Amino acid sequence: MKLLLTGANGFVGRYVQAALPCVPLPDGLDLRDRQALSAFVAELRPNAVIHLAAQSFVPAAFENPRETFDINFTSTLNLLEALHAAEFRGRMLFVGSGDTYGQVPETDLPVREDHPLRPRNPYAVSKVAAEALCYQWSQTSGFEIVMVRPFNHIGPGQSPRFVLADFARQVMEIHLGRRVPVLQVGDIDVTRDFTDVRDVVRAYGLLLERGRNGEVYNVCSGREYRIRDLLQQLLALAGVDARIEQDPARLRRAEQRRMVASFAALQRDTGWQPAIPMEQSLQDLLNDWEKKLG
Repeated sequence: MKLLLTGANGFVGRYVQAALPCVPLPDGLDLRDRQALSAFVAELRPNAVIHLAAQSFVPAAFENPRETFDINFTSTLNLLEALHAAEFRGRMLFVGSGDTYGQVPETDLPVREDHPLRPRNPYAVSKVAAEALCYQWSQTSGFEIVMVRPFNHIGPGQSPRFVLADFARQVMEIHLGRRVPVLQVGDIDVTRDFTDVRDVVRAYGLLLERGRNGEVYNVCSGREYRIRDLLQQLLALAGVDARIEQDPARLRRAEQRRMVASFAALQRDTGWQPAIPMEQSLQDLLNDWEKKLG
């Protein structure tokens, strides 16, 4: 199978490359460049695609919504048109986001795929639009598209812009004596649904193979984790004692106090379930930072 991968250099893309034989977009090829993209796809003639490439950092989306829309929506259209022009007849996996649900009432948890989409930031809006576009093409083009809405990821190599990677780095700096034993945190009394990135990538591989055309699937652990508890677990795993200090600069208004989703549809169609326990994910995250900081 000749599998084309967009977003190969991102956090998840590196794991896809490690798990599945694939052809990444060449370095420097921008999905916004229709001509270059069409020429590459015509030459490669892939028979499967995983479309990961996105601008996914929410604060950046607020700073530049137009660029976010260009990268996340217009580039998806460019890719679909390039595949169509190359007479692609395979299957594409479009990676959306659990953020598209917006604010979900606690009475509706765990959130399922039929929950209304109420995006609350430009990133989520761009993903709703691109997902709708992919659904339309799944019904009217000569190829199949499966859509996913992943929730929070965790794993070695994740950017410290993300909460658990940031905490693991701080804990390891304390462990190595590089930092006073004080942890700077934001709001840690919210809950989120975290899945190990390696489990996420396994789900993508299975959905590419067995997912239903035009269907959308949550990719999540189905477990609700309180951020504070995971921070305490990181401290315990590293054998570190530290004071937790709330930094006002890190506080963002979290309207969503609790979040957990259901992966029942994904399990029904592929048999997938998360396999990597949270303790292993956290330990691997700490080991990764120890190596980087060591």
